[in-house]
Amino acid sequence: MLSATQTQCACSLNPSPNFGDRKNDGRIDMILLHYTGMEDDDQALNWLCNETSEVSSHYYIDRAGATQQLVAEEMRAWHAGEAFWKGEKDINSCSIGIEIANAGHEDFTEEQIEAVIALCQDLMARHDIPAYRVLGHSDVAPGRKIDPGAKFPWQKLADAGVGLMPEPETAQGGRTFQRGDEGQPIQALQTMLAVYGYRVDVTGVFDAATEAVVKAFQMHFLPERVDGVADAATITTLYKLNTLMPKL
Repeated sequence: MLSATQTQCACSLNPSPNFGDRKNDGRIDMILLHYTGMEDDDQALNWLCNETSEVSSHYYIDRAGATQQLVAEEMRAWHAGEAFWKGEKDINSCSIGIEIANAGHEDFTEEQIEAVIALCQDLMARHDIPAYRVLGHSDVAPGRKIDPGAKFPWQKLADAGVGLMPEPETAQGGRTFQRGDEGQPIQALQTMLAVYGYRVDVTGVFDAATEAVVKAFQMHFLPERVDGVADAATITTLYKLNTLMPKL
């Protein structure tokens, strides 16, 4: 049987068979948030616990805010897939995955967000995970994944010390950059994205991959505008974010 989590919320155990050993040193230093992309809570839970799906997460939070542990924290759940963050390609081995019941087009419930915050606060404390290492699936897999989506209230989490959010930026005007643009400003943009952690080649060419990363960044930090165009608000928010990051 899986060991019970020590979170303040009441977590029931519903083990998934989809896990393996963590690789490398097995250190957990990241929390990755997902949405299920399904309309039905039970369907999502059954999929995460079905061995034929070959997907899982450590925790599952339904629409009522009930939290279930599916994989023991010391094991490697299969939730991130092909992903990258700050040079790390095996995100499954260094992270805790949390699946939140949501179809992708709906608001998250207050009960869910309260449960997410409580669980993340506990995980951060027990595993010494810094706030800036609480990320979305879309952050580590731009262009391939969009969860937890533009409706996810990252600001509420940041207000509770979960995740990193700069002050809202409303800068207007100035030059915008988009696919097809080239030059030093594009190189600077790509460098800032890479410094934060995204996988982006610093080529000076605003290509499709760069556009996907800009969209992922906007999804997390500027959800009111997710178009892949780097406007003044996008660039200023990115700059502010990097100033909040520790100098590693």
